[in-house]
Amino acid sequence: MVQAVEAVGWARYTYRLRVSSAARGALEGEWDRCRWVWNECVARAKKAHRDGELCGPARLDKMLTGARAVTPWLTVGSSVVQQQVIRDFTKARAKALKDIKDRLPLGRRAGMPKHRKKREARPTLNYTRRGFRLKGGRLYLAGGIVVGVVWSRALPDEPSSARVYCDSLGHWYASFVVPAVLQPLEPAGAVIGIDWGVTETATTTSDAHDLPHARHGHKAKEELARYDRMMARRRPARREAASRGYREAKRLRAKTYARIARQRQDTARKWAKKIVRDHDVIAVEDFRPKFLARTSTARKAADAAIGATKRALLEMGRKHGRDVRLVHPAHTTMDCARCGARTKHALPLSERTYTCTACGAVSPRDKNSARVMLLRAGLNPAGVDRVRLDRSPSDQAA
Repeated sequence: MVQAVEAVGWARYTYRLRVSSAARGALEGEWDRCRWVWNECVARAKKAHRDGELCGPARLDKMLTGARAVTPWLTVGSSVVQQQVIRDFTKARAKALKDIKDRLPLGRRAGMPKHRKKREARPTLNYTRRGFRLKGGRLYLAGGIVVGVVWSRALPDEPSSARVYCDSLGHWYASFVVPAVLQPLEPAGAVIGIDWGVTETATTTSDAHDLPHARHGHKAKEELARYDRMMARRRPARREAASRGYREAKRLRAKTYARIARQRQDTARKWAKKIVRDHDVIAVEDFRPKFLARTSTARKAADAAIGATKRALLEMGRKHGRDVRLVHPAHTTMDCARCGARTKHALPLSERTYTCTACGAVSPRDKNSARVMLLRAGLNPAGVDRVRLDRSPSDQAA
């Protein structure tokens, strides 16, 4: 077994929590106070913008100090998470202002922070190092909250921060940030090119490493449709409380979606580990599947989870020190992998065989694109300008 020898950035380790009724009430009360602080920050920022004034973290910290001095309800909770709410708010607002200044299009621009409604926002509490500690396998949070942790795996190092949150099913989790360590693998002596698609999630230059469309969402289609009909029949009238049957159907629907997400994540990680273990250099199409949401294949593309699979491959490559190269996807379906000639028109999606008019090469369309990825990543000097090397967060900061 190869031992870890080098730290490369940061990583998150998430664990399920065993929360008692008393601890759940305390966490929900902490979230109510944090939500109030967030909404107060939104109101103060809007007022400062109307008055032409600045509203930075120092001003918001002063607001929180004054509010805790006159509001006993706030002082019951921990100041650590309330101060972290201000840090998260200022970071989100700064990102939104930067995107506006850079004139990014609306689809890529971060929105300004908005009010968090009680029945819509899910509890999320962020703790710095002085706000939590681990002792005896239990998590002790600021404010006297103690919860049990399901240690599905050991933490590799001392965590620097923790995030406690609740999902749509009411399950509580703790996410710890720890230094990521490099776990190098033995050299494999092979390279691979990867092309993303809808017929198959990933087509590679190696037939043994292709990733077929798992269709996890399609297999649960009838189950989800049944829960949708249950919710439609039991939907409450306007301004009326939801019935027990409606809440149960909504919970079952959310539980099914969570299971599908776990299945997609498991498939992506297993495939990514196989790719990284068997290859030293990986040329990946730098594909952004967001535009597929506007096409006729939107449902199938979403079920393929291309974005999640690509992210799992990049994370696995960084973890094990492999050379992962992101290739610009422009004209990859139009270029010939043998001679480099380019067709005069884009191939329609219905045409699954690529035929080069220059050299006469015939191959499956996706296989040809995968070979083009490999050529552009290093074997084709004319394509070097369209290759960018994936780097860890620590490398980018440097």
